[in-house]
Amino acid sequence: MFQIRLARGDIGDAKAGRAKAAMCEACHGLNGVGLRPDVPNIGGESDIYLVAQLTHFRSGERQHEQMSIIAEGLSDEDIENLAAWYSSIQFSVTLPP
Repeated sequence: MFQIRLARGDIGDAKAGRAKAAMCEACHGLNGVGLRPDVPNIGGESDIYLVAQLTHFRSGERQHEQMSIIAEGLSDEDIENLAAWYSSIQFSVTLPP
């Protein structure tokens, strides 16, 4: 059974995740910024959140027309590596004056 770790940065291989992210690039971009209004930004997101959501898509607990099919083919290691890659992306925010 897959276990979700509680410590951020404790999982996966970001380099392997970057290679695996090629399959995510059409919608989420390699940088994790959604390329369409209906695609969420996942770059810089918590690895805990990403692992949980991909696991839920894979198990069928969470449903989405495309993500459920994609996640079905991911191993635990793939999920951890993707989470490591996308969570390692850093963004900065500038508030308006």
